[in-house]
Amino acid sequence: MGEVSHVAANGTAADAVNALSERFWDGILDLSPITATVLGYERGADRLDDPGPAGRDRAKALFNATLAQADEIEAHSAATGGLPTEERITLDIVRVICEIELEQQAQRFDRLKVVDQMDGPQTILPQLAAFQPTQTPGQFEAFMARLADYPRFIAAEVEVAREGLATGVTAARIVTERVISQLERLLAIPAEESPVVTAMTFTRPGDRERVVEAVAKYVIPSDRAFLDAVRGGYREASREEPGLYSAPHGDELYLTQIRAWTSLAIDAGELHRIGLEELESIEEERRVISRKLGHGDDTKACRAALRADPAAIPSSVDELVSRARGQIERALAAAPDWFGNLPRAGCSVRPVEAFKEADAPAAYYYPPSVDGSRAGVYYVNTYDLPSRSYVGLASMSFHEAVPGHHLQIALQSEHPSLNTFRRLGSRMAGMAYVEGWGLYSERLADEMGLFLNESERFGMLDAQAHRAARLVVDTGIHAFRWPQQRSIDQLLEAGLSETDALIETDRYICLPAQALTYKVGQREIQRLRTEATAALGPAFDVRAFHDAVLGHGTLPLATLAKELPGWLGIAG
Repeated sequence: MGEVSHVAANGTAADAVNALSERFWDGILDLSPITATVLGYERGADRLDDPGPAGRDRAKALFNATLAQADEIEAHSAATGGLPTEERITLDIVRVICEIELEQQAQRFDRLKVVDQMDGPQTILPQLAAFQPTQTPGQFEAFMARLADYPRFIAAEVEVAREGLATGVTAARIVTERVISQLERLLAIPAEESPVVTAMTFTRPGDRERVVEAVAKYVIPSDRAFLDAVRGGYREASREEPGLYSAPHGDELYLTQIRAWTSLAIDAGELHRIGLEELESIEEERRVISRKLGHGDDTKACRAALRADPAAIPSSVDELVSRARGQIERALAAAPDWFGNLPRAGCSVRPVEAFKEADAPAAYYYPPSVDGSRAGVYYVNTYDLPSRSYVGLASMSFHEAVPGHHLQIALQSEHPSLNTFRRLGSRMAGMAYVEGWGLYSERLADEMGLFLNESERFGMLDAQAHRAARLVVDTGIHAFRWPQQRSIDQLLEAGLSETDALIETDRYICLPAQALTYKVGQREIQRLRTEATAALGPAFDVRAFHDAVLGHGTLPLATLAKELPGWLGIAG
């Protein structure tokens, strides 16, 4: 505590907040060198995270110490006139993160997350191989050390899984089976063709052979050990019911996950009701297009006809990726009319890696590196290519890239005045803001005239219905005891293909409450825009609104709602 008192006495309370948030972010990166690498840092590039007791204790100490120091800063600032706006926001974000992380740690949510087809330990090395630079000898040796650290990392994860098994805190059987299948696919790949090897670029003779040897020595035996642990007694003990309610204290766990993902305390029943109402409203919009295209009110027939059109079916992976690139270029060309600020970083497009495409969502995004050396990456899933209709691709591109995630996250990463924590770490408390912006961007793309035809607009409405259905399905699964098939049926009714309805359902089972962030965030951003339009009248400027929403980095939704009117000059 002495350090904070010293800063507050010799500087300002604002200085103390920034120093605390920087120390906190430094501690987060030290705890998770995997996160550091994905963000483009080279620190910790020779090691993996510590999921064991020592790592958990270090995390708990960081969160508790940070909260105590935040209390001291607030007490000091209250006696000296309060904190400036940005520093008050920074302290709020730090508090939200620490409190939620401590609550999840007390609940030992890691015992559920260790078996996870989306982000489980088996997915880590292929991801790092794609993101970690290995061009210099020092960088390459760091990656080799990381491969050698993999057995320690997996052994710790296996122990977490065993703790879950011993305490009855296991993944749902559906998730366990997907992880087993994913590991089996990985282990069927020879070392020389491993996704770790194929994701890397080798610049010196012999480097490739050394990585192949390390994969055979460290990675394959570790993945086999993890498979053995999951395929054994764990598989039999996995929860038959997919919802979190079936885990010990599952209702409490779900409430925590709702807060963790949305930053709000929202009742599951209210979310379920909102989702049903949104589905009804979106269906009426689809009927308008259906009538225009000659299908009357039969939106299912309209969708079937649009998807059956040969022009809507990708003929190759390269063609699909090229189409997505063109959509991003079109959005960038139109963006200056809607945004005053645009990012410097570019956005590349890649297909999802083959080993995980069967379990991955239709698209997702990774931010650019902190030093600007690597562009943002928009991943499109090309699994079951005939099902990847162009009817929905444009909406995904605008959500994941521009004006969606890439524009928002790259602007935040490049922000000239936000400190490092606010630029890179605040997403830990604001995923409803991030995903809400992505979904808002799909509607915004329609305003911007980015959809080329009614087919793409219908696809946008299907995407909106998908996110509304997520409110219904996620709460249905985890709070109202829905079986897997009921969720699949609901998503099919919303407009998803059978392939995506299954993958998405199993994603929601794996990641409770993550699916709520989209509609919750979109509705809040749209509500704020509607209120600003009414308050400002003819003076409302959509560019100024967007710049204000994006101009302070990722925020908890309550913070955005509280601060935005002031940024727009709306009198309180």
